[in-house]
Amino acid sequence: MAKTLNIVAGALALGIVGAVGYLIVSPPDLLKVGTNYSAKIVCSNVFIAGRNPDEVLAVDVQAPGHPLLKQIAINVDAEKQTVTARIFGFFAPATSQYREGLGCTNIHDATLSDTTLTALEPLPDGIWPTGNQVELTQDPEIARILSDETLLGEGHRAVVVVRNGRIVGESYGDGFDENTPLLGWSMTKTVTAGLIGTLIKSEQISLQDTLTASYPGWEQDGRKDITVSDMLAMSSGLQWNEGYGDVSDVTRMLYLTNDMAEFVSGQPAESEIGTDFNYSSGTSTALSRVWQDQLSDGGLTYPQEALFEPLGMTSVVLETDAADTFVGSSYMYATARDWARFGQLLLQKGEWDGQQILPKGFTDWMFEPVAASDGMYGKGHLWLESPGGLPPFEDAVWLQGHDGQFIGVFPSHDMVLVRLGLTPSKHGYSSLPMAKRLITAFGN
Repeated sequence: MAKTLNIVAGALALGIVGAVGYLIVSPPDLLKVGTNYSAKIVCSNVFIAGRNPDEVLAVDVQAPGHPLLKQIAINVDAEKQTVTARIFGFFAPATSQYREGLGCTNIHDATLSDTTLTALEPLPDGIWPTGNQVELTQDPEIARILSDETLLGEGHRAVVVVRNGRIVGESYGDGFDENTPLLGWSMTKTVTAGLIGTLIKSEQISLQDTLTASYPGWEQDGRKDITVSDMLAMSSGLQWNEGYGDVSDVTRMLYLTNDMAEFVSGQPAESEIGTDFNYSSGTSTALSRVWQDQLSDGGLTYPQEALFEPLGMTSVVLETDAADTFVGSSYMYATARDWARFGQLLLQKGEWDGQQILPKGFTDWMFEPVAASDGMYGKGHLWLESPGGLPPFEDAVWLQGHDGQFIGVFPSHDMVLVRLGLTPSKHGYSSLPMAKRLITAFGN
């Protein structure tokens, strides 16, 4: 009996040692997604937004609710400006590196370039949007709306209301204010469309351009006919899984890949171009590589020069992957007031302070429905369907991002509504009821 127990104990010990060794040498991709996600979120929030790393780990990282995320431990190296995450304190180590002006990048086995960007100069004194001062309405009904937790939604961090070109109302969650850069997640996609618009205006790119100059491997099959327009409409026909609960195309791209655009370029075609709507973060990031390839210096300073500086969006950090491609699907940080500036640009049909930033007619095209989307999606990376899957509201368009990021643009009411927070989709939150209440309060 004793001999049998010894054999069993020995076998169990060997199994444990083998399992530990396996986790050390070759951890499953799911664990690596978890640690890379954690390192990235903590790094960006610490070095861009100036937040406490333990709070970010406890609140932001664990927001998806996956039990493995509760087992993540982090180490912040303030001198090297890195964050390393491990699961169970030891396994699947992942490191995210901060670079000034370019934010945080998961480095895997790559060496990042030494490129950095100089921050834009602060705005002069003045009323928003040319300055950063605001004159809030004294209307008590607006104050009631912006203090109603049901309308603001669980986990709200910032709400900004723009009316007739001026910020008239604001609300911030505990620990956040008008100077806190916040992640827009997929609202970044619409910014990517705007950057492409600036290059269309300067005739450096066209909606009808194919992508084979950036992805020569597509020359050999039907992907050679995919255009910039098809990609913006999420109707390229490329295979893509946007699920976030496991190891999918989007999580593999964001958290396991050095060159994200190259990863996307390897996706095969699964349907004819223009016939199926397939929401895909891969297409937006692939488009970043395309527009950056039009510029001789790689385009890293271009967003500041062409869009953010003219609009006074001085807080913006648009992050890159390890190949210095902007993650144009997901990773832009900006204050709520700066997100509002971009919304106001769309409301003003691409015109800003007497200057046409986007081509005339481009925003009208952006707002047109994609045929394959059944009217849900606009041609320029915009939602026509209201948040929460509600029917379209008048002529409104929406930027929408993961975990409750919304910008509503309401041309008929000369209003822009920004709502940022940490509100997982399971809560079923929509910012449309708040928008309707505001429109009623304004009287039209």
